[in-house]
Amino acid sequence: MHQSSSPHSAMDFHHHPPAGNSPSSSTSSSSSTTPNPNSSSAAAAVATAAITSSSAPSDPMHSWWESISKARSRIHSLSSILDDPSVSLSLSSLADSDRPALSLLSSPHAYAALSSALSSPLSGSGSDPLCHWLYDTFLSSDPHLRLVVFSFLPLISGLYLSRIHSLSSDSPSLPSLAGFEAVLLAIYTAEAKSRAGKPVLVSVPDLSQPSLYHTPRQKISNPNLGKNSVGVLSPPLEPQIAVKSTKRASIVGVALDCYYKQISQMPAWSKLDFCRFVAAWAGRECACERQFDDDDDDSVVSRFSEIRCLENGDRIEDVVDNIAQLRIENGGSGGVGSSGENSDSIGSRIPLPWELLQPALRILGHCLLAPLNSQDVKDMAAVAVRRLYARASHDLVPQAILATRSLIQLDKRSRADAKAAAAAAAIVANSSSNANTPSKAKKPEILLVSK
Repeated sequence: MHQSSSPHSAMDFHHHPPAGNSPSSSTSSSSSTTPNPNSSSAAAAVATAAITSSSAPSDPMHSWWESISKARSRIHSLSSILDDPSVSLSLSSLADSDRPALSLLSSPHAYAALSSALSSPLSGSGSDPLCHWLYDTFLSSDPHLRLVVFSFLPLISGLYLSRIHSLSSDSPSLPSLAGFEAVLLAIYTAEAKSRAGKPVLVSVPDLSQPSLYHTPRQKISNPNLGKNSVGVLSPPLEPQIAVKSTKRASIVGVALDCYYKQISQMPAWSKLDFCRFVAAWAGRECACERQFDDDDDDSVVSRFSEIRCLENGDRIEDVVDNIAQLRIENGGSGGVGSSGENSDSIGSRIPLPWELLQPALRILGHCLLAPLNSQDVKDMAAVAVRRLYARASHDLVPQAILATRSLIQLDKRSRADAKAAAAAAAIVANSSSNANTPSKAKKPEILLVSK
């Protein structure tokens, strides 16, 4: 078993910096990156930043302008990397906005351009300039720029896992995915540093004891009874300098957990990418995934037909009309319009250990049940959850079966409530329209009375 996904580990990412960027590496240590001491420009930049920060540390206007300037600089560097006149014009308009980082985050055109470049077969290497841009952007202190990197995490993790697990065992050489690994390791290292070697614990109440809203009939003699039990949600994170095959699922799982913490600020197309990858990771269609659905559930049935078309390599309409331009139609780039075997953008079946499946289920739970999500995100998440249930049923994973089955039941209940609310609203609207409609005046009745 090889210790890294490629002969070039994420450490090689430090030795291939793109032009115009200072070399940095988050894979060499768990702390923040440090500039190259041999670079005079980097030393001057650090000295200038130190003088600036010491001169006006508490000036909010200075901090705001510094954040704006940093975001504009990152957008202009991205425009030079993509080197497309139409994309450059669109990015220039984003850079000139009042909040350039948030404008870049909410731009479907920018997401489509970066997705197309990241989905190319040669992307993800240690010399990939886009991976360098994502890596350097994440290391910036601006939280809005970090959100931009988080929005591409489903695409990066999906492409990385699909490619690394779709390689044949007799392949003479593994492709270099050090660029993807460096971005994932940067997120993992930042999370490990924030946890400070402590596990993530969850308090589980003792259901055998009365709650706070009930008065116990007798006093508890044993003081240990009635106390909440503590469960380990995530063990302490160990520092990693490379993506080893034994730690790959844990590193990607931690990165997805960081994505879940910011998911309320993620755009819809980022969530859709994640749901599509999860559906592909779980495997092909199985009858088990439909056993909880009724025959009249048209929305979920239509999503299953769309996934089937994607697997057969057919072209379909996008599930979201507002981001129709996000479809990658270049057959050689592994886009949605390419064949099923070479389509990296929709992933392939991969192993799903609990370290990877647990954060994926949290993200899918948000996509299913969050009220502000679009119906397209909810429908695609419903497909992915049912695929995971079928996969867990075949693999005999009890915790995954319980979690996916619970999400399916919650999804069905929310859909039934939404249908009932829509029917009630239609009845109210119909009755109000009938009440406001003027009726034809009746002729006065004439009674004949005999004298």
